[in-house]
Amino acid sequence: MAKNINSVSITVLLSVLLAASTEILKSEAQTFCFECGPVPFLGTNADCFNCCKTKYGSPPVVSGSVEGSEKHCHCYC
Repeated sequence: MAKNINSVSITVLLSVLLAASTEILKSEAQTFCFECGPVPFLGTNADCFNCCKTKYGSPPVVSGSVEGSEKHCHCYC
């Protein structure tokens, strides 16, 4: 019984190390960092991203999205 528990523990440990080393567990979450352009922003998400890249640079900006009822261009880092 102890050998089985040791084998399972080692297998789980190796699996976790493999996942961590290959960044499988890395989060794709992005955080809001800036706003760009006029309100309301009348362009598309692609236009918003271009506004963000032009104004703040890429990196830190990785995406842009037109959001909210007032159509704000939000830049995400």
